[in-house]
Amino acid sequence: MTVYFAHPSSPWQRGTNENTNRLVRLVCPKGAECDQRPAGAIRRAQNRLNDRPRKALRYRTPNEVLPPALP
Repeated sequence: MTVYFAHPSSPWQRGTNENTNRLVRLVCPKGAECDQRPAGAIRRAQNRLNDRPRKALRYRTPNEVLPPALP
């Protein structure tokens, strides 16, 4: 698999990443102790993010496009 990295000072190269970070911050604000949250709350947030259609995926969800993660 080819992996590409964006330049640190070029946020426009990281559109999907920046958008996902924004969505994660809705669940766990910057500076919050996210590792102290219950596992169920983290799992619900994970499911909401992975069931959200993405323009970059032609309006499919990550769960539809990516293979299931290992337990």
